[in-house]
Amino acid sequence: MPDAPATEAAPAVTRVGDIAWDDAAALLARHGLRLHRVEDGQKIPGSYWGEPEAGIIASDVYVRADTPVHSMLHEACHLIVLPPERRALVHTDATDSVPEEDATCYLQIVLAGQLPGVGSARLMADMDAWGYTYRLGCTQAWFAQDADDARQWLIERGLLPV
Repeated sequence: MPDAPATEAAPAVTRVGDIAWDDAAALLARHGLRLHRVEDGQKIPGSYWGEPEAGIIASDVYVRADTPVHSMLHEACHLIVLPPERRALVHTDATDSVPEEDATCYLQIVLAGQLPGVGSARLMADMDAWGYTYRLGCTQAWFAQDADDARQWLIERGLLPV
């Protein structure tokens, strides 16, 4: 997941401050994660890409009001796809493989559909605006036509229904 170019204004995307905190915290809690609010202007612990991107440490996800929702979900999904023994060791960087990264991208889109005020279509548009890249040119095309391997990876681990 790329971070926004430093020389340009950050793209207009849905931010954590645009949605209900309790909805986001409850969604992550259903997957054994804790959502932590970081005060505006403060450093986000465990942020791989730097502010305003979300950070992860073990089962904890750190965000500010200006953190993009896609970043919060992406980093949370990195933790969700890990077995508990690996999750406990995560600090900042959770990616182990391309299949795991693809599964993370797929799952963040699915979970966005469960987050009031966001939805999968909006999240995919935000991912495109932020600079995610896929072979087919956009997130929606990847999700609909080129992500069978990611979906299967999640199914095999019990993270998606068949």
